[in-house]
Amino acid sequence: MSRLFDSYIAVHWSAASKPNQGNDSVWIAALMPDARMKLQKTSINPKTRAEAKDQLVAAISRLMARGDKIFLGLGFPLGFPHGTVSALGLSSDQKPDWQVMHEFVTNQMKDKADNTNNRFSLAARMNRLISEGPFPYWGCPKKDELTTLPVKKTREHKSDDLPEFRLTEKSSPVSSSSVWKLSYGNATGGLALTGIPLLASLREQFGDKMNLWPYDTGFNRPDQNEIQLIVAEVSPESQAKAVQSGNNKTQIVTESLIESISDRDLRGKLSAEFEQPARDLDQETLEKSLNEGWILGK
Repeated sequence: MSRLFDSYIAVHWSAASKPNQGNDSVWIAALMPDARMKLQKTSINPKTRAEAKDQLVAAISRLMARGDKIFLGLGFPLGFPHGTVSALGLSSDQKPDWQVMHEFVTNQMKDKADNTNNRFSLAARMNRLISEGPFPYWGCPKKDELTTLPVKKTREHKSDDLPEFRLTEKSSPVSSSSVWKLSYGNATGGLALTGIPLLASLREQFGDKMNLWPYDTGFNRPDQNEIQLIVAEVSPESQAKAVQSGNNKTQIVTESLIESISDRDLRGKLSAEFEQPARDLDQETLEKSLNEGWILGK
């Protein structure tokens, strides 16, 4: 059975404020065919997000040059719950909500080459715009606490608030973290704020050779176009329970994730995952999900 992709890359992200390696840092794992077309596994552990971006661009450029179709799985939320654009008072300017949010985060996020970043102050500003108080973002070290950014969660989400979770997270049988949670176990909020600007860099580099699923593609199979690079949100946590703690846990989780994706592609299972939400959701929910984004395989 033919595969959808020739090469596979998975990224475990980190919102760390200083260079770091090892567990809970950036890991990039890849499966790429050698001269005999046998997939070879490699993994790297960049010290900073800037270094990770440069190495990703270099690797993808090499693969594109030889004609590979590439899957890139990013291990952080690529979108926000429905209604976030309106709650922030942003103008859609006839753009889809997901694009407005990507542009907003990319423009507002200041992430230096040494990993110093303003994710806590940006979250505090977003809280002020959304609620004029310490909601919905929460979770920061005491030294970074602000009037509109609390160390701990101040209250639960009410029916008239922005949702705590995206629809993809609500549908998952695996416990998911909210994009509003910035710190502590399995927090994804800081990952989204520091990770979404990476997409702008990839688009600048690869332009019309890249599609972001499902935002650019809808819930369609990637073999229905000639795009070389398909980018999707993935969940490293889906592999975490099978890996015991240790000094190389994050590396093993990331490598296990990309091996699982490649295996599902080889067995003809991956294709259906791109289409699955369209079969399971009603039209209104589907339209919301196309702006919130979806975790592949959820």
